[in-house]
Amino acid sequence: MNTVKVVIWGFGAMGSGIAKSLLSKKGVEIVGVCDRRPYRVNKDIFELLELERGDRPQVIVKDKIEEVLSAKCCDICVITTDSFVEKAFDRMVKVLSYGVNIITIAEEMAYPSAQHPELAKELDKAAKENGVSILGTGINPGLVMDLLAICLSGCMTDVESVTCKRVNSLSPFGAAVMREQGVGLEPEEFNRKCEDGSVVGHVGFAESVRMISDALGLGVDSFKQESSPIITSVDRKSPYGFAAAGSVCGVDMHGWGLKDGKAVINMEHPQQIEPEDGGVQTGDYIILKGSPEVNMRINPEISGGVGTIAMAVNCIPHVINAAPGLKTMIDIPVPRAIMGDFRDLIDPVKKIVN
Repeated sequence: MNTVKVVIWGFGAMGSGIAKSLLSKKGVEIVGVCDRRPYRVNKDIFELLELERGDRPQVIVKDKIEEVLSAKCCDICVITTDSFVEKAFDRMVKVLSYGVNIITIAEEMAYPSAQHPELAKELDKAAKENGVSILGTGINPGLVMDLLAICLSGCMTDVESVTCKRVNSLSPFGAAVMREQGVGLEPEEFNRKCEDGSVVGHVGFAESVRMISDALGLGVDSFKQESSPIITSVDRKSPYGFAAAGSVCGVDMHGWGLKDGKAVINMEHPQQIEPEDGGVQTGDYIILKGSPEVNMRINPEISGGVGTIAMAVNCIPHVINAAPGLKTMIDIPVPRAIMGDFRDLIDPVKKIVN
């Protein structure tokens, strides 16, 4: 049986991490990579990843997706370039036009109808017209502050409220996330950039809230969120970010899903680079009020970098198997680690590319 063929669009921290993970798996191969960074273009991914190629064919990074994709050239394209639906929209439509399934780690794509219902409808239409599926996933949104809470509610007869808290490290993420979080800015500049929208903090609260509300039938009718800078008292350095003492090392985010003015979904998310340098213990927490009450605590946090990579990789068979259209994490089977052959998880009705 042919291998599952994957193209990766974006070869930064997450894209290269996804590539490394795929290269360690059986029954799947990377057949193309697109990235616009000049120092990556025309380089072999094995050279960039500092891995032995062995008898595997070269995969040369191209800066134009048209040089990588052609009709039915692969089974799925993993897109790691954007956080927002509007910015990623044209890229996704182009990939769908080639008849290729998509997994994207764009946070707003975890539940795009939450803030972009019309664009979500267009993506669903484009996917169906081309006979393929598209899914947004990641560690958060995609698992820790939405799908995991939804799964835990399965043992309850009623749910009164949902609280999700994630205290995490931003250190594994790339330059784009550092900019979105305002890492390294002075507090005054952080506030200015929050006002003009160039610093957004965590992206995904609206999507997580809507996913939980729709899945459980909580009837959320409004949403609000707020953010404040986390100021470091010591210098902090991560692979892609630096915050000097007195500057911003991350963002403390809060969000609420309201029904008739009352919060039924609560989100708390302080995230920063190198939290241990500031004496902060990371962790993930979910509290479901109802019958019976459920309390989950994970210390330290589920690693954001590795977790996002794993979610993208482990959802590949589910997206290939899905009926055409726009999917979310509540539409596909529960993701799990793939330790065997990817081909064993592909529905026989679905023919993978030769």
